[in-house]
Amino acid sequence: MTSRIVISSNTSWSVVNFRARLIRTLLEHGHEVTVLAPRDKHAPRLVHPGCRVIDLEIDVNGTNPARDLALVGRYFKHLRRERPAAYLGYTVKPNVYGSIAAHLLGIPVINNVSGLGRAFIAPGPVTHVVRLLYRVALRRSHTVFFQNAEDRSLFLECGLVPRGRDALLPGSGVDLEHFTPATTTAVPGRGEPDFTFLLIGRMLRDKGVEEFALAARALRGRFPHARFQLLGHIDPGNPGTIPRERIREWEDEHLLEYLGEADDVRPIIARADCVVLPSYREGVPRSLLEAAAMGKPLLASDAVGCRDAVTDRITGLLCKPGNAHDLAMKMSEMICFEPDRRSRMGAAGRRKMETSFDEHIVIARYLEAIGRCSGGRPGQQVANTSLS
Repeated sequence: MTSRIVISSNTSWSVVNFRARLIRTLLEHGHEVTVLAPRDKHAPRLVHPGCRVIDLEIDVNGTNPARDLALVGRYFKHLRRERPAAYLGYTVKPNVYGSIAAHLLGIPVINNVSGLGRAFIAPGPVTHVVRLLYRVALRRSHTVFFQNAEDRSLFLECGLVPRGRDALLPGSGVDLEHFTPATTTAVPGRGEPDFTFLLIGRMLRDKGVEEFALAARALRGRFPHARFQLLGHIDPGNPGTIPRERIREWEDEHLLEYLGEADDVRPIIARADCVVLPSYREGVPRSLLEAAAMGKPLLASDAVGCRDAVTDRITGLLCKPGNAHDLAMKMSEMICFEPDRRSRMGAAGRRKMETSFDEHIVIARYLEAIGRCSGGRPGQQVANTSLS
């Protein structure tokens, strides 16, 4: 039986990059899909026969209660008009305020907790408010997906989600047909090939961008031909953003290169020798999954979410979170590995993606959850088939 599904995230960009295959699959199964998200330059890429995009104003980084209450009202208005068979929420505000509106209307909710953000990385007064909001928003959800076991355990232990409605996904999964193994293309430089480290992610302190720059400075003398590149969005509204001026200072110091943003990251990953993400906490970072699918060795922090994507010493290396010195040591080790060892790491990473992180696993879990929204105990069957 086909039905209407509403998907909401805090940016159209995130829907395009992380949910496009799910949307296509839902459309192929005959469902109608409506996307509620702030309209940006990526929104037109979501428009397909049977899929509509509704511009939804979300103050992503704001904490004004009046504006958040108004957001609940906007969700209520759109969901009452759409009357979907299920509401799929991603990112914090759609998960909280969209879910509250859906519950008021009796619409089944499927949440995806893809990462816990600053409130959980550095607990403080805001953390208590965030936990209360999650508890209210998730208590009646049909299914709450988590991208790593540690986040799931935290929510269960704190009573933020009812037991039996939780389920585990392999991150957002990765499209193994789109991201395929690539041969590193060495770029000549001053008599010997460069070795390129690439960090992909939003330019935030929590992503370890500062540590990446400090490690580049520490290695510059020993490895003058090494290159350090940043790829990702600068969000001036985020309190944790690394300002463009700061990145420009690093460029002027010849520490690293900022590549801006890219709709297709594959050519940039293909030219890298190692993909790095020294993040403080993640769901499961898509950038690492994509790089591993392309056969690249990884270097990531031994932090929640990141260690799910990397098998230490097998598919890459893990470093201490927030520790630029240890990051530099692991970068040095990666450079000094024999090329054949790095190739074996990349091949092992590809096998790991094929075994555990195929995007089809994620989509199958969603189809199952949507199918059970019309009957049965909320979350029971999906939870029983979660990854362990």
